[in-house]
Amino acid sequence: MSESQTLAMTRKSRELIAQGIDVINLSIGEPDFNTPDFIKEAAKKAIDDNFSHYTPVPGYPDLREAISNKFKRDNNLDYSPDEIVVSTGAKQSIANVALALVNPGDEVLLPSPYWVSYYEIVKLAEGVPVPVSAGIENDFKTTAAQLEEAITDKTKLIIFSTPCNPSGSVFSEQELKAIADVVAAHEDLYIICDEIYEHIVFDGKHHSLAKFDNVKDRVITVNGVSKGFAMTGWRIGYIGAPDWIAKACTKIQGQFTSGASSISQKAAVAAINMDPSCTEEMRNTFRKRRDLILELLKDINELKTNVPEGAFYVFADISSYFKRSYGETKIENAADLTMYLLNEARVALVPGDAFGEANYMRISYACSDELIKEAVKRIKEALDKLK
Repeated sequence: MSESQTLAMTRKSRELIAQGIDVINLSIGEPDFNTPDFIKEAAKKAIDDNFSHYTPVPGYPDLREAISNKFKRDNNLDYSPDEIVVSTGAKQSIANVALALVNPGDEVLLPSPYWVSYYEIVKLAEGVPVPVSAGIENDFKTTAAQLEEAITDKTKLIIFSTPCNPSGSVFSEQELKAIADVVAAHEDLYIICDEIYEHIVFDGKHHSLAKFDNVKDRVITVNGVSKGFAMTGWRIGYIGAPDWIAKACTKIQGQFTSGASSISQKAAVAAINMDPSCTEEMRNTFRKRRDLILELLKDINELKTNVPEGAFYVFADISSYFKRSYGETKIENAADLTMYLLNEARVALVPGDAFGEANYMRISYACSDELIKEAVKRIKEALDKLK
């Protein structure tokens, strides 16, 4: 397995910061908000109430009930508590499903750009990752027709996210319906819909793939509390899935980690039971930051961007800077450019190779307006030096 390039870049930036170097970290996918107080209070109460013992492998009953209600309330999905498995983050949820469904040699389609860990999780399950690319001209959204063309008799699974990490793209209801129709036509094909950024959609609304009856029994819906409730460190993710898949994931998780943290689960109950309108302030802040960073990036003429509709990333085309140099530094690819920007501009970014697209880099705007302004200023000054 390869190291996560997002975590690798975050590690490198932290090492420089520890040396006293002023680095602006735009590489990490983490809200810069603190967990809301009502969630922290629920965690404190759980400690006082002695929720300090082993938890049921698929999660506490009250949390699974809350998630079942949330799916109905927010997504119009009917998952019973028995069809829900709580894990140590959505990343483990995805890994559980891949290990449950994918046999050696099975192909897994990854609409590209894809989240960095999908590829390695498929490899861990001894599957064959098959990227299906959608360029910036298509708002980075792989079409149903492209997926149909990529399906072979070895295709077992599709994994994608909406809103998407790294592009911020949001699939419309019509686009999801077209994908559902493709999946429905292949009876042994399953699909993981990663909805972890559900609460960070700027225009329109979020739609779930599992809402379409013709594929509900073959969709695994993944979500969690990390992004929408600023609870990244609490490590709580979950799936809604057909009963037999949920049971398989519970069996796998029981041998790997057992149940997720008791205190985190009780905190998650408070978050998930809360009206989702409580996330509006954070979403509106991210919308303003998106507009700010896109306006600033316009001054970098050779950097090509689209307008992301969700999450908190810009996925920028940087290919026009390849084959350039500054001093002894030569830029051949996205990894070279992001390393150059780390060393020259002191801004940490992630090369697009990590997400299946070699001509791009991911810029996270999960930081203050002041840091966004300073980071873009530094990036522009460093890029202007390349000839």
